[in-house]
Amino acid sequence: MKKTITSLLPIAAAILVVCLAGNVFAADVPVPDKGDTSWMIVATVLVSLMTIPGLALFYGGLVRTKNMLSLLMQVFTVFALCMVLWVVYGYSLAFTEGNAFFGGLSKIFLKGVTIESVAATFSKGVVIPELIYVFFQATFAAITPALILGAFAERMKFSAVLAFIVLWFTFAYLPVAHMVWYWAGPDAYTDAEAGAKAAATAGFLFQKGAIDFAGGTVVHINAAIAGLIGAFMVGKRVGYGKESMAPHSLTMTMIGASLLWVGWFGFNAGSNLEATGLAALAFGNTMTATAAATLSWLFLEWAIKGKPSMLGAASGAVAGLVAITPACGFVGIGGALVIGFLAGALCLWGVNGLKRLLGADDALDVFGVHGVGGMLGALLTGIFANPSLGGVGVYDYVANSVAEYSTSAQVISQLWGIGTTLIWSGIVSVIAYKVVDLVIGLRVPEEEEREGLDTSSHGESAYKY
Repeated sequence: MKKTITSLLPIAAAILVVCLAGNVFAADVPVPDKGDTSWMIVATVLVSLMTIPGLALFYGGLVRTKNMLSLLMQVFTVFALCMVLWVVYGYSLAFTEGNAFFGGLSKIFLKGVTIESVAATFSKGVVIPELIYVFFQATFAAITPALILGAFAERMKFSAVLAFIVLWFTFAYLPVAHMVWYWAGPDAYTDAEAGAKAAATAGFLFQKGAIDFAGGTVVHINAAIAGLIGAFMVGKRVGYGKESMAPHSLTMTMIGASLLWVGWFGFNAGSNLEATGLAALAFGNTMTATAAATLSWLFLEWAIKGKPSMLGAASGAVAGLVAITPACGFVGIGGALVIGFLAGALCLWGVNGLKRLLGADDALDVFGVHGVGGMLGALLTGIFANPSLGGVGVYDYVANSVAEYSTSAQVISQLWGIGTTLIWSGIVSVIAYKVVDLVIGLRVPEEEEREGLDTSSHGESAYKY
């Protein structure tokens, strides 16, 4: 018996070694935290709320009664269209390794993405389920093209809208998202040599050092320049400048703006990908900047026009939300306050003075708010991210500490982000509009435009009289 026990000792020792090794290996493999996962599910729902119903009601209330349903229809359908395109090829082209401008097709139709797959966050050793990352980013990919719709509202063919969105989503949104946000993740930066190799696989603007916490370039500037070009290429609405084109329901617009404000917490705080203090900072910055921009726009308009307006307050809120988006996880509360006050004032000029200078019929002021606010926010991010001004700086994953900060260098990086987005999206937009115009035609006939797109394009109406 003693001999038998002795002969079993090597086997028992081997089993013990295997078990210990398994435990060590298991400890080294990051596992998603239930709190982070829960927060990302909530954040994804909140960003969906921003588009349907938030943006739909905000835009719908700003058009004339005869076009209300057409705006609801366009936003609703574009959201669905982009969600499908994202699953088919969008996620793969935006968030897999390829070159500096496009990802690859390794995850087409979400190939290989399972309930066990994980995605990196911004902390070493911390991950979330890849599926929730896929769909969180999907909501960004869906709202961005929907923002463009306001620029050519009330006059574009529904079929042309959908065709343009497919082209623009594929050749503008996806590459800009890849250029700004794709990187190998923090765990790849183990030492200087590994960090250099990892950085070489990142997107073009990531390599340039441009920082964009939640989409100032990817979402707002990207969509705004596409909208402005669309306003020029589709042409002005019939009767523009001669007939009244006042918003038909500021009640709907206020409801939509409120839903945008609430949903934006998912947009900005969710972009941290973790339920941490940095997410709380992004939340606080979003609240602060939005409130400041609301007051800034409201009181300036009151001083200029003699009366404060609901439209002004709602527009100011959106301007603040846009401007703080790239900065929300990088600046302190004081920086957010300054960004908000400046955004309200500058965007008020954007939808009045700048709009007159440009001469385009940007129907719902997409460029005046999202373009001007996005550029302002992206630029000021480079200034107020400075730790000496209350910001959190930029993290060095090789040194595992906040890097030495240069405001001038970061502002130059931010200008790279702004300029590249404007040029890339601008060129893609011109080509896409032209192709659609040649194949389908951009604009509805004049008699259909006068009748209103609700009935002429959809055979329905938003209201019954």
